Amino acid sequence: MKKTTCAACDCELGAETITVKLGGKTVEVCCQECAEALNEADAATSAASAGKE
Repeated sequence: MKKTTCAACDCELGAETITVKLGGKTVEVCCQECAEALNEADAATSAASAGKE
C-alpha cells in the first residue's frame, strides 16, 4: 500500500484528509492547521508575485 504524506508537514495521512487547492493543483493535508498554513503561504506568494508585475 502506498503511503501518502501531508503536503505541509510530511506527516503520514490517515483516513481523514483535507483537500486544498493551490495554484490550480489539489493537495491533501492532515489537519485544518496545515490547510490554513498552506493557504496563507499561497496568498503571500501570490501577493508577492503580483507586486513584481
